[in-house]
Amino acid sequence: MCTACACGTQNGDSAQAVTGGAEAAEANVYTVSGMTCGHCVSSVSAEIGKVGGVTDVRVDLSSGAVTVSGAGFSDEEIRVAVEQAGYALATASPVGAA
Repeated sequence: MCTACACGTQNGDSAQAVTGGAEAAEANVYTVSGMTCGHCVSSVSAEIGKVGGVTDVRVDLSSGAVTVSGAGFSDEEIRVAVEQAGYALATASPVGAA
């Protein structure tokens, strides 16, 4: 059972959520800790998707990587959205950063 969100689903390592779909001017990769199932992925994706300027959210459950595309959003707005979903933002970096 998922212990992070208590949704009752089995833990999974392959859940991935994709929202949006348009290529965007800016993309950042964040590491979110605490996600353990597809429901967790959906919750994080939905909250981040509400942030103004976000056009695409891609979540890889197995690594905790969340790629957020769009323009005009800040790392702080993403952090707040992740926390609103009940999880913690561990790291943030622009796509392609060394």
